[in-house]
Amino acid sequence: MQLAKDLQPVLLELALADASKSQPRVRPEVQELQKLLDERTRLTEASASAQLAVDDMELEILRIQEDERKLKKRELDDKRQLGAETDPERRKDLEHDRYAAKSRIADLLSELKEAHNEIAALRNNRDVHAARVDDINRKVDAAQRTVDALPEEEVVDTDALRAKLPADVLDAYDDIGAAKFNGRACGGCFIQLPPAERAEVMAEPEDSLPHCPNCGTLLVRVTPSDEA
Repeated sequence: MQLAKDLQPVLLELALADASKSQPRVRPEVQELQKLLDERTRLTEASASAQLAVDDMELEILRIQEDERKLKKRELDDKRQLGAETDPERRKDLEHDRYAAKSRIADLLSELKEAHNEIAALRNNRDVHAARVDDINRKVDAAQRTVDALPEEEVVDTDALRAKLPADVLDAYDDIGAAKFNGRACGGCFIQLPPAERAEVMAEPEDSLPHCPNCGTLLVRVTPSDEA
């Protein structure tokens, strides 16, 4: 396949532009932002779970306190009734109920102490998670500002590039593609050619487009001086 030396860079630019359309390049800054956003989602969910554990324990403490309040009232009622009750059987029932109430109050006080110890640990855990969320939010904001400040990527006019190339070259390109050859490997299949095949490719006339011996794509030969 023949193509003037000065038009070969046009073909290579067209091939690179078409490749970028089919496999858009994700900028490193955008990748970093997405990584931070995923991490923020994970940390936010963990923080919400930590807060829920605190909320549940606070409700449990309120329940214990309410039960204690009711039992204390019952114990006082039993005490008042004992002061006026003369029936032995009734007094026996009141004494038993008062003892049961006082015993349950003691149990509740023990439960309340444990709950207060546990909620202190839960609140500390919640605060640690909240601090992590605050930190990741700052990182996300900074990364977002970096992404917003990125210059727009240049859009290559592939129609204009195609207009510069001969019809037979375009037909071949549309059929088998084109890629850079750096003197060692094909930019299409990324296979490094053996020395003998590399020599054959490089020995082709300047105005020709050799084929890759492995994948058959058209090779645009680029030397280090061309890339510089």
